[in-house]
Amino acid sequence: MERLKDKVAIVTGSTSGIGIAIAKLYAAEGAKVIICGRRQERGEAVVQEIRDAGGQAAYHFMDLMDTKSIEALMKDTARDYGRIDILVNNAANASPKDGQVEEVTLEQWDEVFDSNLRGTFWAVKCALPFMKEHGGSIVNIGSMAACGGDLQGTAYAASKAGVDMLTKDIALQYGKNNIRCNCVRPGLIVTPQNEPRIPDVLKKIYLSNICVTRYGRPEDIGHLCVYLGSDESYYMTGQILTVDGGLNTHSPTVAQFRELDSRTW
Repeated sequence: MERLKDKVAIVTGSTSGIGIAIAKLYAAEGAKVIICGRRQERGEAVVQEIRDAGGQAAYHFMDLMDTKSIEALMKDTARDYGRIDILVNNAANASPKDGQVEEVTLEQWDEVFDSNLRGTFWAVKCALPFMKEHGGSIVNIGSMAACGGDLQGTAYAASKAGVDMLTKDIALQYGKNNIRCNCVRPGLIVTPQNEPRIPDVLKKIYLSNICVTRYGRPEDIGHLCVYLGSDESYYMTGQILTVDGGLNTHSPTVAQFRELDSRTW
């Protein structure tokens, strides 16, 4: 415990899903956590849950599409706490209107890129002046969608591939300032909020292709983010870490072979 003792951590998009798990684990490890997102009521509820568990947290409004709100988040955090040690760029836009190339409008493309890539870039840019004073860790939440082509979600996959390269740029350019930057690519992460919306057929396909016996949970991403935010990971930077149950470790035909009797091949 207390691997993040007294560190000041900003976790964007921390009013639901993976973001909440990261924020709660950070607080449990001793960090002072800034919960941020657009839903103030939900954000303040998360803050109260963390405080009830003995942690330290505060809420700050932030909208990835509003650059001024991102600037204010960084400036206010540095003013109130004297520093920014960890920035987790978790907030993102997975638009239900995103689809195949011919289906995506320029407006939809721009909306996804403005949130996922431009928003991440701007958050880092606004945090860097405060992190350069004493070093820190930036954790970008990417997606396994960036690992290869996608039948749907064209803009989302392309924007997350951009986050991968941005991660490497930051690591290279600011490593000598003792600022590290890594990217976590989650696979399918099932939460109470999204599980009812995931078709059973998709769950079956995914489970037949991963190497382990269950879907991912928000805490699976959160535990890795604790390590990346801690001093334990000092020698790790510029890395793209895929957490997908082993989906990308094997041939695309594995699921089909599992349907066969092993004696036939």
